[in-house]
Amino acid sequence: MWRSRGVRALVGVTSLGFASYCLTLASLPTYAVAGGAAESTAGVVTAVFLVVTIAAQSVVPALTARFGTGPVLAAGLVALGLPAPLYVLDDGVAWISALSAVRGVGFGVLTVLGATLAVRVAPPGRRGESIGLYGLAIAIPNMLAVPAGAALVLADHVGWLSWLAASPLLGLVFLPMLLRSVRQGEAAGPTGSGGAAVRAAVAPSVVLLVVTTAGGGLVTFLPIERPDGQLATAALLLWGLTGALTRWRAGVLADRVGSALLLPLGLLVAALGLALTGIGLRFGPVWVLGGAAVFGAGFGAVQNLTLLRAFARAGDGGTTSASAMWNASFDAGTASGALLLGLPYAGLGLPSTLVLMAVVLALALPIARASARPALGRT
Repeated sequence: MWRSRGVRALVGVTSLGFASYCLTLASLPTYAVAGGAAESTAGVVTAVFLVVTIAAQSVVPALTARFGTGPVLAAGLVALGLPAPLYVLDDGVAWISALSAVRGVGFGVLTVLGATLAVRVAPPGRRGESIGLYGLAIAIPNMLAVPAGAALVLADHVGWLSWLAASPLLGLVFLPMLLRSVRQGEAAGPTGSGGAAVRAAVAPSVVLLVVTTAGGGLVTFLPIERPDGQLATAALLLWGLTGALTRWRAGVLADRVGSALLLPLGLLVAALGLALTGIGLRFGPVWVLGGAAVFGAGFGAVQNLTLLRAFARAGDGGTTSASAMWNASFDAGTASGALLLGLPYAGLGLPSTLVLMAVVLALALPIARASARPALGRT
């Protein structure tokens, strides 16, 4: 798969785009708190970014059908990268949120079309492996850029953070090769199967929503809980590392043994890891690091497996619409974790909040089992 020019171009575009997102995910709330925002409202900047992202994702299938994949994806990369250097001008919540809203439009485009193109550049019979490599292109920036962004802000290097977050502009270089690799006739958007595809993708997307809510809460509030930077940076690095490995390999394994067992198992692993992280905040850093690593393993596996199930249930004609649904759930969960978990965090503290969220993950197991089954009329 690495020999495929289309796959390499997709990895380049995806890595550069998600590096920008990951650099600012955990760092901007911390930046806002340093500028005087209350800790309980620090997640507003992330929530604004992701609410706009979700709104943009809902119209990407129509925009792609109207203008084509290339122009829409190019515009998305510009919107995501161009405003980033302006973060350095002000640390107020209003300014950060305004820039994040513009970037959210670009991120919405990138997420929907990136997942769709991962299927469309794949050779026949290797969809799971292609999605795994696409997931790796997301997971590596997640592993490196999330803790790096937090460390840069905690060390008062916001200028470096802002310029590095302009990386999506470099992704424009890879677009011609990527678009030439898309199978002929598949670069346009869907042609009427959107509603059925969205309905088919609901069950796996709900599982993803729950898991990413937990992830959004962790990356937002762990650096705030431990502002010295060392434990938070190390924990987020381990979370990203294990997530990268499992998101890469889960698709290949699912191609061989199926997702009926793997998806519920991944959800259980995520719940266990999150509970260990919460408990570890009371008992010591080793527990926090171990819990973050286990949570990352479940987090990465669930991402890959739910995307595979969403595409499988939606069918080949509904990939863009299913991608929009899946990505909207991903970002809605991340936004919910950044915003809504601030309430129990303010009242109960982070340890109890993470344990409570782990229980919610465990309660989602029936939905995980249901999403592993085919939708009506699908295989």
